[in-house]
Amino acid sequence: MTVDLRREVRVAEQVHLDDLDEATFAAMADVHRRELHVHCYRMLGSFQDAEDAVQETMLRAWRRRETFEGRSTLRAWLYRIATNACLDLLARLRPKPATGGDVRWLQPYPDHLLDELPAPADDDPEAQALARETIELAYLVAVQHLAPRPRAVLVLRDVLGWPAKEVADLLGDSVNSVNSALQRARAGMRAHLPAERQDWTGEEGDPATLDLVRRFTEASVATDVDAIATMMRDDVRFAMPPSHGLTVGREAVLAAWVADGYPAMTGLRAVPTTVNRQPAAAYYLWREAEQAFLPLTLDVLRISAGTVTEITIFHGDRFPSLGLPERLGPDQDGG
Repeated sequence: MTVDLRREVRVAEQVHLDDLDEATFAAMADVHRRELHVHCYRMLGSFQDAEDAVQETMLRAWRRRETFEGRSTLRAWLYRIATNACLDLLARLRPKPATGGDVRWLQPYPDHLLDELPAPADDDPEAQALARETIELAYLVAVQHLAPRPRAVLVLRDVLGWPAKEVADLLGDSVNSVNSALQRARAGMRAHLPAERQDWTGEEGDPATLDLVRRFTEASVATDVDAIATMMRDDVRFAMPPSHGLTVGREAVLAAWVADGYPAMTGLRAVPTTVNRQPAAAYYLWREAEQAFLPLTLDVLRISAGTVTEITIFHGDRFPSLGLPERLGPDQDGG
């Protein structure tokens, strides 16, 4: 179908959606699929759960298309449906928010999919920083500690910039209730974000940071625990969802790795990548029976002031969703 989909969206705001056939409606809604997916991911913390929420959003939108009256944009209408789909999913799957620092359902989001989002204007560095830092793992973990409705208020108000009145209409609350929920949500975020993250500062593509990531990855492949230790901050935070909760402190983290037998591991290769706008390395382990290096883990790093401050490790089963190779041959260079 050769149509200008964004023109179709504008036209739809002037006509009844139930006048459209299913294929045209689906094509128009798909224009917004990636940003809806990222919205659901912020709400849910899980790439797979976000997939389910977006599928439910599209199904609900088609079934309820006659309720679109053109008083808002199609995009805003879809966001309303997506937010409610997420709240319903949270009520069913996770009736209580996360506790402590343990978010076992956390999954990474590949940067190549984030690149599909509409980019903030080059002359708006604040919007660029907001888009990057509200997709980082530390932000997502903090969000998961909020109750569902304050979580929705925070994302709609602080990330999407919706007016309090529109959020109140979506949630069936008063503006005062929404403002109160936003204050509680912001307080909850301050309590769970690492201290240096509260001012939303950070550099992307800094040469010193890239060099530190390279040295950390090389030391990890060599299982050089002493070298790794020199690059960690004293209060480094480590988690490995869903199998390992939060561990804080260099000595505690290294002790956990030693207990898991990491220093004795040989036959590693690494593929550099990025997820959630953070540097990462995909590690592969040599399997003699397969005569290949097969997926092992994905290590996602946060760098602050020249040291590694957070390490989140995901299992190799996430590699397909991240677009990473399923195997490396014996002669393939991991870099």
